[in-house]
Amino acid sequence: MNINSIKLIFAQLFTFIFLALTLSIIFILFKNLLVGFLSGDDITQVFLSSINTSIIGLAVFELALVVNKEYAVEARENDDPVASVRRTIPRFIGTVCIALSLEGLIMVIKYSQLELAGNLYYPVAIIASTALLLAALGLFLRMTRDDKKTG
Repeated sequence: MNINSIKLIFAQLFTFIFLALTLSIIFILFKNLLVGFLSGDDITQVFLSSINTSIIGLAVFELALVVNKEYAVEARENDDPVASVRRTIPRFIGTVCIALSLEGLIMVIKYSQLELAGNLYYPVAIIASTALLLAALGLFLRMTRDDKKTG
């Protein structure tokens, strides 16, 4: 058994685990929506909670796709590691940035409705960290781009 076979087995295992977690999160999402509606909870709170759960599910699903694409599709022996990271990281980091931005915005809305303006430091820190993460991703992509002109 060579290293590529081991890599393929573990990639398929982790892909399966992440996909199973995604399905579990989706099941929990629908269960929480149903329970929230049937119990008469505030619809806004039910939807905000379900958005959080959905975004977590999307991030786990994206992680499964990244693992599957990079490790399970084909063993790339001569592939440039920077090119591999450059292909997959932006998609995953983009999903994380969307999740963090929505989380921060949802917290701002929730704290404004509850008149808890003193607690806005946490959501503002989340949004600022997201902006920093996105800027760092842009810097990474700029520094690792291939300037070779083809043609």
